[in-house]
Amino acid sequence: ISDQKPLGCWSVKHGQILTCPVVCNLETHEFIAVHDDKVLRIWKNEDINLDKAFKATLSADVHRIHSLPEGGPVVLFRAGGVRTLDVLLEAPQQEIENVISDEAIRWSEAFMEGQQPVVIFVTEKDGDFFVYVQKPKLNSLHRYKLEPQELSKPLSFTAYIKNQTVTLLCLCSNDSVYKVLVSLQEDAEEEEQILLRSLLLNLSVSGSVLKGTSLVVLDKDHVAVLGSLAAPGKEPKECLTIWNTKFQTLQTSKELPLGTSGQLWCYEEKFFLIHGKVLTVIMYKCETSSLAAAVGKLKDSQTPDVSSFVNWDTLEDEELVVSLQSQESVALKSESKMNLRSRRISVAKVQPETLSVGQLLLSLKDAPTHVLENELRQLMSKAQTPDLQATIGSVVTALTNRCKTNPKYYPQNFLLQIVQTRDLSYSLCPDLMSVALEKKDVHLLQICLERFPDIPEEMTYACLKAFLSISEAYLQRTDVNLESVICYIDVELDNKEVKTEIVENGFNAELDQDMCDTKIPKQTQSKSDGASCPVGPYRAALLNAVIHSAYSETFLLPHLKNLPARQAILFLRYLYYLYVKCSEKVNTTLPGVRSPTINQIMDWMCLLLDAHFTVMVMLPEAKELLSNLHKFVRAQVRFYSELNKIEGSLRELQRLNHLRDSQTYSIEVLEII
Repeated sequence: ISDQKPLGCWSVKHGQILTCPVVCNLETHEFIAVHDDKVLRIWKNEDINLDKAFKATLSADVHRIHSLPEGGPVVLFRAGGVRTLDVLLEAPQQEIENVISDEAIRWSEAFMEGQQPVVIFVTEKDGDFFVYVQKPKLNSLHRYKLEPQELSKPLSFTAYIKNQTVTLLCLCSNDSVYKVLVSLQEDAEEEEQILLRSLLLNLSVSGSVLKGTSLVVLDKDHVAVLGSLAAPGKEPKECLTIWNTKFQTLQTSKELPLGTSGQLWCYEEKFFLIHGKVLTVIMYKCETSSLAAAVGKLKDSQTPDVSSFVNWDTLEDEELVVSLQSQESVALKSESKMNLRSRRISVAKVQPETLSVGQLLLSLKDAPTHVLENELRQLMSKAQTPDLQATIGSVVTALTNRCKTNPKYYPQNFLLQIVQTRDLSYSLCPDLMSVALEKKDVHLLQICLERFPDIPEEMTYACLKAFLSISEAYLQRTDVNLESVICYIDVELDNKEVKTEIVENGFNAELDQDMCDTKIPKQTQSKSDGASCPVGPYRAALLNAVIHSAYSETFLLPHLKNLPARQAILFLRYLYYLYVKCSEKVNTTLPGVRSPTINQIMDWMCLLLDAHFTVMVMLPEAKELLSNLHKFVRAQVRFYSELNKIEGSLRELQRLNHLRDSQTYSIEVLEII
């Protein structure tokens, strides 16, 4: 979501239809899907072709698969039968019992109660609703009937388990939420029990009524409801609301003017919902439930454990954090955006008689430099573990904002210390690398490329272009880390790379010279033959950091096409040099710390050639480079082809060695024909 990029895409054949949501097996990191109701597919992230993935045809139609973090996936069939995935895969064609008849499943969920998975689902038949509770490992099944009420038809359900009791919440058509309690204790009664509904919450406030479509439980005292808020004499407006069920109050709400799909998901203190045409992610944090908080009369001095309830917004440049207001217990800002990478969020806990993170940073906005840095260091040392990353992200944001407003200010050592010692990411401080680029701080950029896992391709390209354009004299005055190059680039005192003799695996220049149509002048042959490094060690170390960074080819390629031709040729020469160096080694691995791998080198070479092939073919200075690269790759292909020819003989030798008596000494001569 933060990178706005597809990480994987799989499709079924034409005519096939995915008939239930795909889930991830959290234990094996495999995806599980069902198409055409009965065909089960299981695959991993590295699998490309879904048609070649594991396939099992089941004997009954699947309604839904639920994945439990510790209990594995469980499969709910349309007829009400439940199986764990392990049991189902042992015999895919096993008979599935019919638990329900002429009933349609309206909602289902799975939970862990102790070590046992529990599946709960609600069915409907002729306006009546039934609740089923199954424990597949214990072959336990209980059926209940929901108390019928003519004026309140259930629209949406959610549930949670505590102390062997299921609390089922029903969002009903009369703009109310009802609570139903179901015991998980074994009950010997055979008669169908009727579950009584108790009113939990009326979705109305100040004359406005919320027509809810979906709800989720946040904690024991709070629920979130997505729906349409209708006020007398006004048009209904779709909004996300959070309610305090203990005190029957609306805690906070957010209007969604672009409309929603009516679905709301909640996972790890984040809301997920479709707003317009984008997926919106909103972070929240539950506050301590108290009457003062519920009616909005909470004061900072009385609430040591209360924090902002919802972060609706990404922070603008002038806003450092979302902080508590003196008369409010929640902070309402503008719409949450799709791009989480631009978030600089701090959910800061308010301490008694002290300022929140947001208030402190705002108070330091115009403070002298030494005061600012001292206060920020103290803030990082006092930050609590749950909020540590967000607090440090806010600190870096405060420093970069100061750099923007004051061009002469740049705390290089302070920023380096934070990046090197803290577990940061690009999304926590998105302006840091931009400021470092502006200041030509290549050392900080190198550290960021090595440590940040979520750098956008546009920023990766900007770093590459800067590293290729900065002069060697400037680089030699910097503190670039040379650990990735010092083991394979020999440096003399004058900082010139020593040319070493290269003996490539299977490559002989004399044998292959006549196979290439391009004649290379002897005086220029050494520039592109891969024997000497075309860049100095400082530039090489920076380029290695770029080669090591994560990227998506789809998003990087358009930026690479903008790289100037001469810089592209220089980078390709360096990649070719690395390729030759890797080929010297039997294990094709470069020595050193964080040195590029052979796969990374080849991927970047392919990317660069895809982006600039036409230009390189036209440039005379690139012709010898392409020619040498072509010869070397062709020699490698021929060498491995020859190895493949004797693979069978080598395996036979290995087999004979196993059969031979190891205690007998002998000398044998074997001819490989």
